[in-house]
Amino acid sequence: MKTIAVICGGDSSEREVSVLSTLNTLKHIDRKSYYPVIVFLEGTDWFVLPAEGQTSESVLKHEGASLVDKNGFTFEDPSTGERKGFDAALIMIHGTPGENGLLQGYLEMQKVPFTSCSSFVSAITFDKHSCKRFLDFAGVKMADDIFISKNRPYSIREIIRQVGLPMFVKPTVGGSSFGVTKVKTEGELQSAIDKAFSECGTILAEAAVSGREMTCGVFMFHGKITALPVTEIVTDREFFDYEAKYLGESQEICPARITPALSAKIQNLTEQIYSYMGCRGVVRMDYIVTDKEDIYFLETNTVPGMTEMSLVPNMLRTAGIDIKDFISSLIEEAFVPR
Repeated sequence: MKTIAVICGGDSSEREVSVLSTLNTLKHIDRKSYYPVIVFLEGTDWFVLPAEGQTSESVLKHEGASLVDKNGFTFEDPSTGERKGFDAALIMIHGTPGENGLLQGYLEMQKVPFTSCSSFVSAITFDKHSCKRFLDFAGVKMADDIFISKNRPYSIREIIRQVGLPMFVKPTVGGSSFGVTKVKTEGELQSAIDKAFSECGTILAEAAVSGREMTCGVFMFHGKITALPVTEIVTDREFFDYEAKYLGESQEICPARITPALSAKIQNLTEQIYSYMGCRGVVRMDYIVTDKEDIYFLETNTVPGMTEMSLVPNMLRTAGIDIKDFISSLIEEAFVPR
């Protein structure tokens, strides 16, 4: 039986979502093949907790937990007291350090297989500016944008001149729409920039493309890159923000109400981006589709949410893929040489 570190927590605003994703995933892991152990990261401390009987609160408090020995990625088994190593890591951290390549780099050095993109690919995809510049060479349609750094001067009027209104202002790193604002007037722009800078030191001002929001998951299933059914996001809010994602203020329609031809076009593009960028594990791509059926890429999520309300589990149900089989496929794919 393989011992699997289910790694959650982290240092971003998405910490609690990560824990919820972990608890939902633990319900579906094949316990005949895998022995899961929760590894909760908080700063430089990595805590080990048994997978059984946990709640979101108990994981976040991690009272009585033992520490991982990061010198060799070993732990004291909470069930037996025996010191053991991990056979593989199932990464469930949204944000830093589990989605930006830091954790992946550590696991690569420890030669521990893991269920996500490599450290290099994770670093590129996590930063929205870097990801878009990488995809510039792949012929993917994307909204015009301006890169803004806290350390360099910028002009409100020049940003508007180049990008136009309305626009989105967003941190270049992070997820769950933290720090994102839709800006409709010049007077709203400075506060939107300040909000985005509260999440990180670099941001994008990006032209708002009018259309319907679509998302598509993709992963390696039985050795083949497989796109999941396209989901349409419908919300009365300005965009698919945190409240829409996690507080029920949106409709997530899967399969999307689009023609089979457009659905296949989005799925094919998703598979192409996955392959072009060298992704591994399950990845979700977000798009805006215009009335003329032009597909504009928004961003890549290399550790998408796996909570009860998350998009990927719903896509799996629509596709008729058992979540237990899906998780087993992710874990086994981690052992395939990179």
